[in-house]
Amino acid sequence: MNQSFYTGAVGAHQQLQHLHVQSNNIANVNTYGYKAERARFSALMYGNVRGIEEPLTGGVGTRMLMTSTDFHGGGVADTGRKLDYMIVGEGFFALVDLATNEVTFTRDGSFTKASYQRDSGQVDEEGEPILEEVWCLADGSGRFVLSEEGGLIEITDEDEMLPVGIFDYGNYNGMTRLSENRYMPIGKNGNLWLGSGKLVQGALELSNADLADELSKVIEAQRAYGLALKVVQTSDEIETTINGLR
Repeated sequence: MNQSFYTGAVGAHQQLQHLHVQSNNIANVNTYGYKAERARFSALMYGNVRGIEEPLTGGVGTRMLMTSTDFHGGGVADTGRKLDYMIVGEGFFALVDLATNEVTFTRDGSFTKASYQRDSGQVDEEGEPILEEVWCLADGSGRFVLSEEGGLIEITDEDEMLPVGIFDYGNYNGMTRLSENRYMPIGKNGNLWLGSGKLVQGALELSNADLADELSKVIEAQRAYGLALKVVQTSDEIETTINGLR
């Protein structure tokens, strides 16, 4: 089969992957703290490869190598809600899951409060510790927000500015994107430190996905997909013509 057939087929498939990335960005254009993904492409076998009997001809199209996250800041939404927090500048909010001790990071500061049972330091008549219920800042999904010192943030007055921690890494490249708009750092992100961003109460960060830009990328991917299918169709017609001459 003509090599152009495979080149076109690979290109069409990869443009479908590209469309998935853009559609996810469009779906989250109104998600607080969302960071847009960008598709990164790489050439496939752009040089000749040594074969068993003869060199293999390179140039079989491209593939989507990875998706990277655009961490630049989004707009500001003034909510007036006292448990909403926003970071102006760089940094993340830290969330801890007490069931697994997993710490993840997010830019979405739409927090709420959740109860937490802790030891009161007293015992009952049978010598069992007495637990007391306290209300702490949480993300609404079972994870608690960490303070600047790395502890839970007890809520006594919702109106006051809570000591919400801002944490940062020197390198964001490669951070693993998790569900619910959270991120998990990897080794190459470096050491964790206190972030330099400014904490603002009563506001949330908007998504940095620009709808007009995302729609233009969708049109671009659709056109590239159509051209790739045209290559497949033309290649198939050439093969049909050749077979008809035999």
